Amino acid sequence: MKRRSSSLLLFTAATGLVASPALTQIRPMGVPSAPAPTAAAPAKPKTAAPDAPVAGNPDFKADQPQAPAPPPPPPLPPAMWDVPSVMQLLAYIQQIGVEGLNPADYDPAGLQAALQTGNPVAISAAATERFNLVSTDLALGHVRKPGRVDWWVADPDLNAAKQDALLRSALAQHNLAAALNGLLPTHPQYAALKEALAVTPAADEAKRDRIRLNLDRWRWLPRDLGNKFIIVNVPGFFATLVENGVNRWKQRAIAGKLSTPTPQLNATAVGVIINPAWNVPKSIEKEAAGKKGFKPIMSPDGKRVLYWQQPPGPTNALGQLKFVMPNSKAIYLHDTNARSRFNDSTRALSHGCVRTQHIVDLATELLGDDNGEWTPDKIQEALASKKTVQANFVKPLPVYIVYFSQAALNDGRIVDYKDLYGRDAKAMAALQMRDGGASLAPPKTDQVAAPAAKPKPAGQVATR
Repeated sequence: MKRRSSSLLLFTAATGLVASPALTQIRPMGVPSAPAPTAAAPAKPKTAAPDAPVAGNPDFKADQPQAPAPPPPPPLPPAMWDVPSVMQLLAYIQQIGVEGLNPADYDPAGLQAALQTGNPVAISAAATERFNLVSTDLALGHVRKPGRVDWWVADPDLNAAKQDALLRSALAQHNLAAALNGLLPTHPQYAALKEALAVTPAADEAKRDRIRLNLDRWRWLPRDLGNKFIIVNVPGFFATLVENGVNRWKQRAIAGKLSTPTPQLNATAVGVIINPAWNVPKSIEKEAAGKKGFKPIMSPDGKRVLYWQQPPGPTNALGQLKFVMPNSKAIYLHDTNARSRFNDSTRALSHGCVRTQHIVDLATELLGDDNGEWTPDKIQEALASKKTVQANFVKPLPVYIVYFSQAALNDGRIVDYKDLYGRDAKAMAALQMRDGGASLAPPKTDQVAAPAAKPKPAGQVATR
């Protein structure tokens, strides 16, 4: 008993030492000032060459070497845990099933075993490892990138530096649960799916697994989507403008057909092009080359076709308007000249872009926000002119094109959407794996064997 008491005292002392703010205040010593120069007789002034650089100008470079940049501060020592904080983490892991995650993935038994050793270093290492796993999954999702098909949404919610700072702050304030809960999605859809999971019987494994998968998909998105944003759910075939948590505008959408599926991504919409021309993508160029209504855009020497273009007009596939939202996949929202297709129940018909019903109304609202100069009359005049013109929003807004096969209705009921592109199966398999499907990544085909992977430093966040 005496030995265990001294161990706990060591644990407490080590914790206090690491948490001491003085340790984080150390800075490299500066270079001592040079001694004052000895007074000398004034030199005869010289006339500088007309093109000689003058000290103080941006282009002036001193002859003497510049002082080297100070070295980065040394890394902090590993975080030390106290027993109550470890118990908080253990309790959080044991109840994490309410978020649709599996407690076993975080090895609570291993944490309990480490706790029994009474060794503060071993306990802290085990607790930090599990905190990093839990915080990564809550902030970024359990399913790793190999389990996500065609998903290109950037999620900046957590990195190694943020994770380490979160851990140290939580330990200092003894609020592990609050810190971890602060990583969860705030969108009402996440809360609704979580409630649905809670009331779904354990025997209905298929339904529970589908809810769990779509809960995880919300964790794949940034926690803060913005005060105003557009979100397109491909399986649901709807585009929605959300502002301050309320649906401000919602209309039907047409997504990519099975042969040209719409990828999932985020982009920033900066404005719209009125009366756009359509530059036919290379992937479907054969469908337009040489056909009526399309013209070749030639190289400067006139010897080869760069691409085919469909000029603005009533037959243009983009309709009257398209959104300007630069992204690596060249996907955007636009009008269509075949508006009757919005009445189809399954609207997977495009070449990948998102045709959006009544998109001129959406653009009119956004262009008028923040006292924008593009009034409804001005927009109609531009449409009637048949000339191509770009109109920019006063404030750009984010656009998220996502893939949820399940959603909650306003009355709390859960609606299932058809898994249009068959993406659920791979993501579901990854969700059931302890490594989140990281091992699903295809092996490297290099003939030279890759060196063995080095262990990740504490606090490193898994790549998404």
